[in-house]
Amino acid sequence: MDRLHAPFKASIRQKALELGFCAAGFATAGPQEAAIDLLQAMIDKGRHGEMGYLATGLRERQDPSQLLPGVKTVLSVAIAGPAPADCRDDAGSLSSHAAVPDYHRIVKGLLLELLEYIRATVGRPVDGIACVDGAPVLEKAWAESAGIGRTGRNTLLIVPGAGSAVFLGELLLDLDFEPDSPIAGDPCDSCTACLDACPTGALIASGKLDARRCISYLTIELKREFTEQDAAMTGSWLFGCDRCMAACPHNRDRSVPPHPAFTPIEGITNLTAEKVLNLTGSTFRKLFAGTTVMRLGLTRLKRNARSVKRKTWS
Repeated sequence: MDRLHAPFKASIRQKALELGFCAAGFATAGPQEAAIDLLQAMIDKGRHGEMGYLATGLRERQDPSQLLPGVKTVLSVAIAGPAPADCRDDAGSLSSHAAVPDYHRIVKGLLLELLEYIRATVGRPVDGIACVDGAPVLEKAWAESAGIGRTGRNTLLIVPGAGSAVFLGELLLDLDFEPDSPIAGDPCDSCTACLDACPTGALIASGKLDARRCISYLTIELKREFTEQDAAMTGSWLFGCDRCMAACPHNRDRSVPPHPAFTPIEGITNLTAEKVLNLTGSTFRKLFAGTTVMRLGLTRLKRNARSVKRKTWS
């Protein structure tokens, strides 16, 4: 197929903004060698912890045509999420995305709407798939190539006006669009606020994360029981950790409000470790239905709460 004209691209970007995405950009599908090299180095050093899927999904991450044969364009989008949560040292803290509807479902639904718009606009069959987080896609690398943001020192994508408190998504398309240009410059300049704010030293250098020391990894990704060393690092966090994001000036000064879908759910924002330990299976499902915490499950949430309580008692 021939490369599509600029008006198609402009109308698709406008539709993305109307759907509530705060940024949308186009990149030509192809190898992301630099990003793969960084990921491979992380795996080789064991800094990915027990996230085995990062290693097993390398082929798909390296070659998006493994997911969509004939892919020509990666359309990257960002949507503004809730502001980073404060750390409550006395009772237990949850990352802000735990208290809102599951972003996987929200972002994928909007991407599918955008895909249908593209199909109607182009007026011919379009093969495309929507990807959100769990798919083996190099989200930050594609977002950078598409010009919607730059990765900061805390390894998170920083979107102008929205900061790093965003959720990313992609449409893989068999349509050929003129690619956008990456954003120039370093969004962090000389700032080291995120590195200074990390209580466990998980950010071992600018743009380099050791997941084994990351509170978000420990409280969300780690499936087994904590070792004493693991538990000592989790602090007061019941689910996730927002310290590096809360310290970032781009998040403190952001001008883009959260998407209306991400309204905090009553009963979650003030949850404590004590309340978690008293949850039953039915009360857990009722409280967290439709949130990312459902993926964690009650057993691991109580594991996290026990760790918080041990620090409170000591």
